Parts: sequence; structure tokens; C-alpha cells
Amino acid sequence: QVQLVESGGGLVQAGASLRLSCAIPGRTPDLGLMGWFRQALGKEREFVAAIDGIGISTSYADSARGRFTISRDNAKNTVYLQMNRLIPEDTATYYCAQGKSTASIIYAAKDAMYDYWGHGTQVTVSS
Repeated sequence: QVQLVESGGGLVQAGASLRLSCAIPGRTPDLGLMGWFRQALGKEREFVAAIDGIGISTSYADSARGRFTISRDNAKNTVYLQMNRLIPEDTATYYCAQGKSTASIIYAAKDAMYDYWGHGTQVTVSS
């Protein structure tokens, strides 16, 4: 069983920045596709961003593009989500997920491409 540990969430004002981290303790650096999703209260889980195994290709939801940046440090088995210019609509629980061995960045927005999920970290943006 793969364990994903998210951190970095919190309560911030609109316009602020946060950096989320997703660590996979004990894993080798070859993490494959990694993604970030979020779920707001009363809404379905939605895709935010994804990055391929070597950190070359990325994919973003329209709501995240231009404000959020996904990156990874395979030496630390960690994936990051830098979130800038946060708005109240970004309020949600953010989850990281590890892609299946066959997952492609092309289909990164589909949660069926992921087989392990973290427990989430809460991000709250006040107006």
C-alpha cells in the first residue's frame, strides 16, 4: 500500500499564496504521473494539475492555469503545488494522487488514472 502525505494547507486571505506538498515516504524516485485534485464542500472532486514522471510535461485545469504551478523533486519523493493569487473559490480539500503505471499525462484529468490517494489538506481562502 502506497501512502501519500499532503501538507501545507491553511487559512489565508484572498490574494495570498500557499505551497502544498505531497510526500511519498519510502518510495523510490520513479513516481510516474502525479496529480492534484480538490473537493469543495458539497461539490464533486475536480482535477487541478498533474505532472509526468520526470517533471517535463504538466497539465492544468482552466481554473488553475496561470495561478498554480505543479512541480516535483524525485530525489525527495515529493510533489508540490504552488498556488498564487488565491481566491475564495479555491477553498477545498486538496488531494494528491499517484497515477497508475499505465497513466498518461494526456488523461491526467481523469481520476480513474490514479490508484493511490492521500487524505487531503484543507485550504480555506477568505475574502
